[in-house]
Amino acid sequence: MLLKENIPVTYIFGKIKKEVLLVTVYSVFIAIMYSTFHFTRISIPIAVPTILGTVISLLLAFKSNQAYDRWWEARTLWGAIVNDTRSLTRQLLTFVDTPYAEHEQKAFCEKMAKRQIAWCYSLSHHLRKEDSLQGLERLLSEEDMEHLKRYDNVPMGLLELQSADLRSAYKLGWINEFQQVAIDETLTRFSNEMGGCERIKNTVFPATYSVYIHLSVLLFVLLLPFGLIEFFGVIEVPLVIAIASSFFLIENMAIHLQDPFENKPTDTPTTTISRTIERDIKQMLKENYKQEEPANGASFNKSKVFYIL
Repeated sequence: MLLKENIPVTYIFGKIKKEVLLVTVYSVFIAIMYSTFHFTRISIPIAVPTILGTVISLLLAFKSNQAYDRWWEARTLWGAIVNDTRSLTRQLLTFVDTPYAEHEQKAFCEKMAKRQIAWCYSLSHHLRKEDSLQGLERLLSEEDMEHLKRYDNVPMGLLELQSADLRSAYKLGWINEFQQVAIDETLTRFSNEMGGCERIKNTVFPATYSVYIHLSVLLFVLLLPFGLIEFFGVIEVPLVIAIASSFFLIENMAIHLQDPFENKPTDTPTTTISRTIERDIKQMLKENYKQEEPANGASFNKSKVFYIL
């Protein structure tokens, strides 16, 4: 995930290097043909690519806005997950883990809190189509790990375990019915937030919409040299490259933002958020927290603050 603005230029233009290369070859070819062979001196009014470019700009703006809305909704859902995880731990420590609580009650609070941390990591892997049990053995018991192997949707299985332990705590008299309802409402919010993330993940951005815009951009780029060469001559080559690059960059930006759980640098930083949750919850449990190195092939560069998780 790109956490700060220090994005390498090579990364940005690496996304459109093929398009830029083709545009360069095409615009140079048009310039050579125009200046060498008189019968190919075809030009079109500059107003034609201008009007077409204006229409495409509006379409790209609309697409970028819709893509950002998907990305922002994903980030909002994970912000709610952070808040609700802290709330769940606070409820457990307030309702159950009093200064006079028995050892079993304290262990119950720690077990549920760590299981919720595991749920955050598991949901992150689940949304990215990775192994949802990856790295959870340090947070869960062997019994829980064996139970979760039966599930395709591991986060759902973790919420089921949380609900079962909550019911057991109520039957043992560790919490009253009002406290049980309050904690259960928090667990329900986790289920709703997971459903919201899965909806974004599984709802495909309309393919025809993207294809039509891409074809329109290509048509614009094909016509642009003929509208500029009569006025600028050979200078039309860098102008065409610059204008086409801006359109391709905006189009690619929208494509990357529209799917925020694809394990790309532009994704919602679910792994980083999960680490923040783990740090906060372990501090609430009075445990030491040590930052671990990424275990899923992530890269970390402190000098450029460039994260890919």
